[in-house]
Amino acid sequence: MLMRTDPFRELDRLTQQVFGTAARPAAMLMDAYRSGDSFYVHFDLPGIKADSIQLTVEQNVLTVRAERAPVEADGAEMIVSERPSGVFTRQVFLGESLDADKIAADYSTGVLTLTIPVREQAKPRSIAITSSDDRQAVTA
Repeated sequence: MLMRTDPFRELDRLTQQVFGTAARPAAMLMDAYRSGDSFYVHFDLPGIKADSIQLTVEQNVLTVRAERAPVEADGAEMIVSERPSGVFTRQVFLGESLDADKIAADYSTGVLTLTIPVREQAKPRSIAITSSDDRQAVTA
């Protein structure tokens, strides 16, 4: 087995053991883009069970909460523990143009995908133009 040493990683591990907190903050990585009349947001959540993911929307703030349980090796000595465990949260502000009541969520292969439609009122629309030049005077 090939092992590479990183003195800072070992220091982080010791800090976490002594103080009970993660020395390096765990991130919930995200991609977001618009395609047509919907916004798509992808969150990387590898190793997270679908039933531990919670989505809430309050006052146009979307909160994603997920929990990863630590690896439990009964009777074994942990040699390396780099994968973060615990509760992860990420908040995203939803603009007024998005329809928070119609968010769809799908979790597959460690990626949570949210589809957020644009509100009908916020979609571009055409306005018909009439011309008063086409009207003719009517005489009686």
